[in-house]
Order: sequence, then structure tokens, then C-alpha cells
Amino acid sequence: MNEARETAIEFRRVSFRATNVHLLLSDFSLSVRRGETLVLLGRSGSGKTTTLKLINRMLEPSVGEVQVEGRSTLAWDPIRLRRSIGYVIQEAGLFPHFTVERNVGLVPQLERWSPEKVRARVREMLELVGLPPELFLSRYPRELSGGQRQRVGVARALASDPPLLLMDEPFGALDLLTRVEIQREFQALQERLKKTTVFVTHDMREALLLGTRIALLEAGKLVGVFTPDDFLRARDPIVTAYVEAFRTSDGKSNL
Repeated sequence: MNEARETAIEFRRVSFRATNVHLLLSDFSLSVRRGETLVLLGRSGSGKTTTLKLINRMLEPSVGEVQVEGRSTLAWDPIRLRRSIGYVIQEAGLFPHFTVERNVGLVPQLERWSPEKVRARVREMLELVGLPPELFLSRYPRELSGGQRQRVGVARALASDPPLLLMDEPFGALDLLTRVEIQREFQALQERLKKTTVFVTHDMREALLLGTRIALLEAGKLVGVFTPDDFLRARDPIVTAYVEAFRTSDGKSNL
């Protein structure tokens, strides 16, 4: 097996320092395999969102190199790079003055798809995330529940069929029941689509449920990368602290 072909994203000894601030990411090396869901797990300030922003070149490394599809992010045109990556954030980040149809169809329109193709793709994506198009196409974000907005956000991220998907605590603002429901829907969707996904969370239950592998970050450093089963059995003291907190809180994983 060609390892380079199986690697969609690679961090090569990357460090990132914001202006006049301590290192937010330090000597960070990590490979994301094509088609997997790699979860970045860690407490607030551990470097998770910084890692995501280095992938889509919202940030550039201070040291080292980030490669996407075998090319340094600095060699990509930043607009082309970002349009090849779906991005889902907490509260969906929808444009409030756009209808659901315009929100979902935005990137395909920017890519100069024909109006007929955009309309068909928007309907397809809404069906995919469980929102009947005839009920939701003309609604505005303010007319949707939190769970519906997140589903629209996922539909928008997938609309242009990008090979990569970045998700930054996308379900964190939802109530518990809605969050569990959408986690299961996303898991089924990912099993079908097999997008290369980097998923940020501080919720260990979410990491264990959705992750093909879990990369644990602490204070800007990579502690290790584990399968969910290996994470639960690991002897690293930082990992065991997470596992113990998870078990003693009866599975309530807001660490």
C-alpha cells in the first residue's frame, strides 16, 4: 500500500505562534488517512481549532509544513484550497439573510455550476440530512431549530462534494437529545460518504462514538493517536485522566 496515497493531510513538525503570544502548537506531527474521521480531543486552549485553521490556511505555520493532498498549504491558492474543504462550525455559521436554498447552494454557485445543477444539488443535500426540501428551501435560519440549522450547515459543507471536511465542535451548542440524534445521523452519513474528516471536540463520548482514531492534544502538543478501544486501555497519565473523568461522571463527557 502506498502510504502517501493513503494520507490526505499531514503535519510535519509544525509549530504555530500568534503575535506576542506563547506557542499555540508545538512540534506537531500528524497524518490523517483518506476516508477516516480523525477526532481532535482536548480541553479548551489545547490547540484543536488552531490545527483546523492550519489545514484550510486560515493560519500559516510558524515552523514546519502542513500538506493537503500531497501539497503544502502554502503552495495552494487559498481560495481554491478552502473551496475544496467543507467547514462546519458550532451554530452552523449560516448567513441569516439567505434562505436555506441560498446557504446550501453558495459554494456550487461560486464554482459556476449551472442554476439547474445547483437546485438539484441543494435538494439532494437537504434530503441527505433529513430535511424535506419542500418544507425547508425557502426558510431562513431564524425559522429553524438549532438541530435544523446544524443539518443545513452539514448540507452546505457537502454541497460541492469536497474531499475534505473540517468540523469544529459542530454539535456543542445543541441540547443533549438533539446532539445524540445528530451524532448518530452524522455517523451513518459518514459510513456512506467516507469523507476525510477532522472533527474537533472536548467531549470524550463524542470522540469515542465518531472517531476512527482519536488524537489527544494537551497544551499545544500531541499526546498520542489512538483507536477508540486503544484510548480506553492506554496507560498514558493524561489519557487515563480523561478516561477516569468520563467513567466517574457516568458518561457525561463535558470534561
